[in-house]
Amino acid sequence: MDSKYVKEECGFDGLTVTEEAARCLLCHDAPCSKACPAGTNPDKFIRSVRFRNYKGAAETVRINNVLGSICARVCPTEKYCQKGCSRSGIDRPIDIGRIQRFVTDFEEAAGMEILEKKASNGKSVGVVGSGPSALQAAASLAMMGYAVDVYEKEKELGGMLRFIPEYRLPNHIVDKEIERIEKLGVKFHTECEVGHKIPLEELKAKHDAVLLAPGYSYGKMLPLFEGNEKVVKAIDFLKEVKAKAGKVKVPANVLVVGGGDVAMDVVTTLKLLDVANVTDVVYEEFKEFKASKKELEGAQKLGVTIIDGYVPTACEGNKVLFEHRVIKSKIQIEADLIVLAVGQIPVVAGLGLDLVKGEVNEGKPYATKDPKVWVCGDIAHSAYDKTVVGGVRTGKEVALYIDMALGGK
Repeated sequence: MDSKYVKEECGFDGLTVTEEAARCLLCHDAPCSKACPAGTNPDKFIRSVRFRNYKGAAETVRINNVLGSICARVCPTEKYCQKGCSRSGIDRPIDIGRIQRFVTDFEEAAGMEILEKKASNGKSVGVVGSGPSALQAAASLAMMGYAVDVYEKEKELGGMLRFIPEYRLPNHIVDKEIERIEKLGVKFHTECEVGHKIPLEELKAKHDAVLLAPGYSYGKMLPLFEGNEKVVKAIDFLKEVKAKAGKVKVPANVLVVGGGDVAMDVVTTLKLLDVANVTDVVYEEFKEFKASKKELEGAQKLGVTIIDGYVPTACEGNKVLFEHRVIKSKIQIEADLIVLAVGQIPVVAGLGLDLVKGEVNEGKPYATKDPKVWVCGDIAHSAYDKTVVGGVRTGKEVALYIDMALGGK
């Protein structure tokens, strides 16, 4: 049953990618590039693909986005670049994600080494965390000439990237992206929990600047499910399944609570693991759904039952009572396993951060009250929170701010 879980969606080949790129209208002031949070410049690499300049396309993607191979697979393009595509007014938007995937797959197959490290400027930065924002920031700073050390509390690098199911993001793609960053001279330290094993003050003494990017890596627990042996958090479930390549035992009747992209990852994973009955109860109604349209449609095609507009109000063992937010309606669902996908939280103990108001520091992007300490990623509260492409954006931006603060141009 694990074979379906690890099977990745087919991409373009040399013929089909050229046909898709030929549909591009070659807009002068391309809205697709304007809509990309990471500034990956889709109009430029699509133009290169159209004229079969695959190496040029790969250079455009990689220089602008160090996680280009990952974003090609998991970016919600319908919310960003494809939403802005001018072709939408004629028939359908260009499939930018799959074109980018073809380009980055070509880059890997051709053994291209695009990223270059500048000569050392004699300064160093410590980065706490190894999720998307941290990886992009580390790479950007290394390419500016900084010595960069990344401190990760887990055994594996990648942060939230290790939670994304294998069928969407194979582990070898994550490993390859990290390998590229390592070749820039970035040093990775695993099982190093800053704030506990390593005091933040120690990093501040060692480096010219410290960047905190712990991410929202812990699942939320609703009080009414606390201590229930039938309940697991979505993040923990996804991490275990991916670590074991789908070789896990799951009961035949599973209830999922939540309606974001993580919930869709859970329900799709369950169906790919041949779970007979998967029911997802969602707070939002379909008209206000938060999940990616593509992921939602994929889950529905696999036979997931989705009940929208209901809130859990009571739980006793494996029985959960829900009430509708608008109409007078109650339902009770009994399941062998309950998976909570109701959001994530950061763990910032020992990092000296106060996130109560939702902002780390007002008026100065990515800065904290300590002039030597910076933040990026989910805890920076950008408009693109909790997406890989949003992490890439904040990683690129914070690297520029740190460079300016340390005397760069």
